[in-house]
Amino acid sequence: MLRDITLGQYYQTESVIHRMDPRVKLGGTLLFIISLFFFKNFLGYAIAALFLAVVIKLSGVPFKFMVRGMKTIILLLMITVVFNLFLTPGTPLVSFWKLTITIEGAKLAASMAIRLTLLIIGSSLMTLTTTPNNLTDGMEKMLRPLRVIKVPVHEVAMMMSIALRFIPILLEETDKIMKAQIARGADFESGNIFKRAKALVPLLVPLFISAFRRANDLAMAMEARCYRGGEGRTKMKPLKYKKRDYIAYLCILVYMVGSIFVGRLSF
Repeated sequence: MLRDITLGQYYQTESVIHRMDPRVKLGGTLLFIISLFFFKNFLGYAIAALFLAVVIKLSGVPFKFMVRGMKTIILLLMITVVFNLFLTPGTPLVSFWKLTITIEGAKLAASMAIRLTLLIIGSSLMTLTTTPNNLTDGMEKMLRPLRVIKVPVHEVAMMMSIALRFIPILLEETDKIMKAQIARGADFESGNIFKRAKALVPLLVPLFISAFRRANDLAMAMEARCYRGGEGRTKMKPLKYKKRDYIAYLCILVYMVGSIFVGRLSF
């Protein structure tokens, strides 16, 4: 299950999406997420799904790999759907015992499920097609205007990039610790949800120790290489927009205009 988390991983392949400027992918992902909250009908979600499907096709990342990352949010998805189904007032659709499913609740539950699915896949696609170094450079460039108000832009971008990079590393470490404890007789599967949560407590201690050890090793490695932040630093590969990036911006702009237009429709 832990290996199914795709957020923070990088999928190596040659595609037009991989070669794009990271600023295009960061900005495009942010605008795509924002667009999901414009829609008031399922036509909008269909357009968003079609747009995302085209980008996935161009990225060269297997669709099965993208869907695999959804396994980790099934519980969150189910909770969201159940709460919206039974706690949304409106016109009754189905009633049993003290529970009532309304038409408005069913529509809202379906809308939230689709929105969450598209959001997770869209966010994962950005990290799957962008290396941590490019993400850092892209974030730093996009946040550069904040330097006017004394925000440490380079350090913020570096921390965000390291956090994303550590996700698959810590997940792999968690998987190893779980297998080692299972081999020693630990049981993480049986019992109700509270017993399972309690069984995970012994897992957290070695995981936190490992995380702090890795963080300390990284800090020592950066100090040994005389790392001193972003002031005065140069780039081995400076970011420069190319023709494909401007075309991508145009496509994103067309999609956003269409999203706003469709989002205003209420049929």
